[in-house]
Amino acid sequence: MTDQPRRRSRQARKAPAAGRQVNYKQLKNPFPPMNAVSEDEARSIHETSLRILEELGMRVLLPEARALFQAEGARVEDDMVFIGRDMVEDALAVAPKSFPLKGAHASRDLTMELGSLTFQPGAGAPHATCRVKGRRPGTSEDFRELVQITHHFDALHLVPTLVEAQDVPIQLRHYDMVKTALVHSDRAFFIYSRGTPQVQDAFEMMRLYRGLSQDEFEAAPYSYTIINTNSPRTLDIPMAQGVMDFARANQISIITPFTLMGAMAPITPAGAVTLSHAEALAAITLGQLTRPGAPQMYGTFTSNVDMKSGAPAFGTPEHFRASLLAGQLARLIGLPWRCASGSASNINDSQGANENQLALWGCLLAGATTVVHAAGWLEGGLTVSYEKLVCDMDAVNAVADLCTPTEATEDAIGFDAIAEVAPQGHFFAATQTMARYQTEFYQPVVSDWSNYGSWEEKGGLTAHERATEKWQEILRESGPAVDPDRYGALTDFIAKRSAEGGAPPVS
Repeated sequence: MTDQPRRRSRQARKAPAAGRQVNYKQLKNPFPPMNAVSEDEARSIHETSLRILEELGMRVLLPEARALFQAEGARVEDDMVFIGRDMVEDALAVAPKSFPLKGAHASRDLTMELGSLTFQPGAGAPHATCRVKGRRPGTSEDFRELVQITHHFDALHLVPTLVEAQDVPIQLRHYDMVKTALVHSDRAFFIYSRGTPQVQDAFEMMRLYRGLSQDEFEAAPYSYTIINTNSPRTLDIPMAQGVMDFARANQISIITPFTLMGAMAPITPAGAVTLSHAEALAAITLGQLTRPGAPQMYGTFTSNVDMKSGAPAFGTPEHFRASLLAGQLARLIGLPWRCASGSASNINDSQGANENQLALWGCLLAGATTVVHAAGWLEGGLTVSYEKLVCDMDAVNAVADLCTPTEATEDAIGFDAIAEVAPQGHFFAATQTMARYQTEFYQPVVSDWSNYGSWEEKGGLTAHERATEKWQEILRESGPAVDPDRYGALTDFIAKRSAEGGAPPVS
């Protein structure tokens, strides 16, 4: 496989075969949100977070950010910023509660607000793994293939940096990865906040390839970033720059403190979420001070550690509780928000499936707008697995299917169908069944519902083995259509900036 854009063949443009047609592109969460604590207790967590910012402060390492806080009335002592609750409340008052996120075309546009539901596969891993090539440091080829697999599934709405392209020098890597995300997918995609020069390069690549003027690009969000605070109570230079860069350009920053109970945060779910909430409020306030009305999402990634080894754990009851707590706080402040699934398993096995699904349900019942690491994440984020990404999509697609309406028309209720079949008869040949059997039921990605004999005749493959066949099949598909002029403008920009030395990340 190469990085050259592929034109759609005449065969690829044919109408799909008759079968079940579903639309998972824009989803609404059908599950009523579940609270972990009372509303009074949630309010107490919020008030304690405000007290943390007022009395204990937030360490902010970027001088420009400290100066902005100080100019707006915060007390600054060295690199500590003490943020009054009035400043936070003013920021929350102007932060938008709903905003778009644009894809390459209207069918991929999203609305980010409470009640909407979007999914992103596992992201940010240094390693990739599959049955064909084993576990290895991530490469540009791995990233491209994982983007292609992501693009195949309509229920994956966002394209993150699934794995790091470590075979590309760091000062040039963002060119390769942003180009791959643009050319091989039509979704909104993630841009690393690794310093203003890299962010500005990525914005320009987006503008060129999507054919946008500067005004059009800044009129609505087309990209997003994740801002991780350095818990406890620190906002470092690249992250603070990211908040400000994305706010100025009217692009989305998802503020996501990463707190582990008993390690970088108090050992209790309530204590860890209180710290996380305070850190998120500080970064949201910085974004709104930079540009009032800038699109920002609330977020948290709070789980526990294994107290025997110190390793992070995911898909635990504590992870689930933390998600529910974060959902209550997101509803309290009214912002769309990001939650996370994931697994600490080292391979694509039953542990990985169980942890991922329990964490996924925590996100769903907490009312998350975006669920990241929903498919493919292993080793607590050190690896993205091709097979696990495909296997996890059976759970994600099933949830997406539950977001579609349940039909209760006269024909669906089926009095005539019931009348047609005699007592102790069967409905296999009923008129209603014959009219609907190709389209009525959810079709799994890798699950095999055949009996043992049929399964054995087909080779007796496990789900893990079937997933390999599935992703190999996906990589043979045609990708999105490519505009040669825009592709040329993109590659010319990359060549020019690469010749100039690229843009090293800021630390």
